Parts: sequence; C-alpha cells; structure tokens
Amino acid sequence: MKAAVLYSTVPAAGQAPGKPAYADAKPLILQELDQPQPRAGELGVAITYSSLCHSDLSVVDGSRVRPLPMALGHEAVGRVVSVGDGVADVSVGDHVVLVFVPSCGHCRACRAGRPALCHRAAEVNGSGDLLHGPALLRTPAGERINHHLGVSAFADYAVVARESVVVIDDDVPDTVAAMFGCAVLTGMGAVLNTAGVSPGQSVAVFGIGAVGLSAVMAARLAGAAGVIAIDPNPGKHPLALDAGATAVGTPADAPRLVAEAAGDGVDVAVEAVGSAGVIATCLDLVTRGGAVVSVGLPHPSAELAVPALQFAGAGKRLLGSYMGDAVPRRDIPAYLGYWREGRLPVELLHTDTRPLAEINEGLDALASGQVVRRLFRA
Repeated sequence: MKAAVLYSTVPAAGQAPGKPAYADAKPLILQELDQPQPRAGELGVAITYSSLCHSDLSVVDGSRVRPLPMALGHEAVGRVVSVGDGVADVSVGDHVVLVFVPSCGHCRACRAGRPALCHRAAEVNGSGDLLHGPALLRTPAGERINHHLGVSAFADYAVVARESVVVIDDDVPDTVAAMFGCAVLTGMGAVLNTAGVSPGQSVAVFGIGAVGLSAVMAARLAGAAGVIAIDPNPGKHPLALDAGATAVGTPADAPRLVAEAAGDGVDVAVEAVGSAGVIATCLDLVTRGGAVVSVGLPHPSAELAVPALQFAGAGKRLLGSYMGDAVPRRDIPAYLGYWREGRLPVELLHTDTRPLAEINEGLDALASGQVVRRLFRA
C-alpha cells in the first residue's frame, strides 16, 4: 500500500522565520508500507479520495502533538475490500465515508448518546492505535507507523474499525462524499446539534474554510433570519454568499454587520478559526443569553481571558463542539438527504483535485488560504 507519512514536524510560518515552503521541506513522505489485513471488528478500505483539512496541517506544524511517525489524513471516502471477523453489517463493495472518531458504545459519553466524545476513541486516537487493537501499519523494515485518528486517509488503502465508517448509497459521487466525514459533519453539527439553531435566530460564523462554510449552510438550512460570515480573506466571501450567508465581511466589519443584522448581538456565534482571540470576540458579539460555539482547534498553549461576569450576568454560553457533537450513523445520511434535496451545496467546498503525490504542495495551498477543500486521488 502507498501512504503519506510524517516523520518530523515543520513549524508554521511565524514560528520559524524564513522556513521553507512545505513543497520544499516535504514533511509528508509518500512511501510503500506493508498492507495489513483487518482483524476482528475491522475493515479493509480502498481509498478513492481523501481531503486535506486544517487538522492535518496542525499535526504537520506541531501544534497538535501526535506520536510520530504517523500516516496522516482523516477525511475520506472509499470502498470496502475486506471484512474482519465479527462484522456482519458491512460487506465487500460497500461505499463508505470514513469518520475520525470511532465510538466504543460502552463508555460514559457513548452511553449518553455523545459518540463524538467517546473516551476509548480519544485514547486510541491519541496513541496512534485503532479501536480494536494496536497500530497495524509497518514499513517493509518493520518500523511501526501510527494511524491518524483511526483513519490514515492519505493512502490508497486503510484498515479501520467498523465503527469508523458509515455506509452510504452507491450513487453519491465520491467527490461529494469525501467531505462529509469531517468538514460537513463538524460544521453542520456545530449549528444543528451543539447550538440547536432555530428558525428566526441570527448566526455569525467566524472563519469560512470548509467547516465554517458548512456551518453557514446549516444556519441557512435551520431557518436563521440572518447569517453573517466573517473571514479576513475577501476571496472567500463570494463562497459564503453562495453557501447562504446574508452578509459577509472581514473581522473589522463584524461589529457593524452584527449591529445591522441583530441589534445588540447575534443569538449564536460559531468560531471556526482556532483562535482564543476570536472566541473572545464572539462572546462580545452575542446578545444576552446567546451562545458561542467553539469549533476551531487553538494551539494547546493558547489561553482565553474574558470578563467572567458575562456568563452569569448576561446569561451567555460558551459551548465546545467536537466533530459537531455528531452521531455519524444518524447525521451523515440525514445531511446527504439535504444534499439530494438541493439544500446543502457542499460542492462549493471542493476547490480542486490533485494526485496524492502533490500532498505537500497542498499544505502550502491550505496554509495560505488558496483552497477550501483540496481532494487527493491515491
């Protein structure tokens, strides 16, 4: 099998002045690995398309610490090619979306109906293992290669837990399905599951990458009266309008746009940037009783300093949303249903498609804001 492996991190711009472009540094090495077979409870999947996300970039630049070496990639679509013992509800040939949080079904979070917060999944995702056993990936010399979030999608093949896939209909184009396992699930879920946006409410989305744009689509779908999209990159603003935003602007425009659309503040603000400063700004721009949903992943060292009185004094809420508080087996088919109805234009997220050999160039394109979602063919 072929996979893109990270052996050492490359600091992001600003952390290392004058650092080479990712295309030159080549942190991801495309190499041949021994192809493992699925164990009990696992599946072998031929990856057709994978998708590059900021969460991948944060592993490459070291802001999300993961055990190395690691085969990266966590958002993909493919076909099942082998089935391990004990798996009765998935067959060879099934069309599947890969999901980066498998759920054990037994821990406190799973029993509470919140599989995105599965304790066992958090443990194995952090260690580079799989839900049903230790890491399987090996170089021909026998060196262990860790799995990324139970998926390792920048490859032509993956062994994953049964709980890491959702079977979908055969007629969904792979270029559409590839974006449902992270971007759509996270952005949509932040609005529909975490915030529970209702008709007539006002929503502001800060950061209009793939997750933020998905949140814009969800707010429109939920019947929000005003949907404000904020991003410093004006090149993304037309996409936000196409996705359903009613107003769009830069961070400097945000107070004015919020005041025009919602008076003293929006009902819900979604932070999809990964910035403690933006979280603080969102808290300033929600109305009394409003909610801020934090979806982005700030650097682990980032700290949030905000006036404490606005919580009890103004009833404001700060809500964390991991993977959109999703129940993937429920939500992915439902969101695909919205797409079929023409109410969820996820094709807007797809900037272009490149061969997997260009994965390092893709890191540069994502870091510089040139792309929203670049798909890769193995």
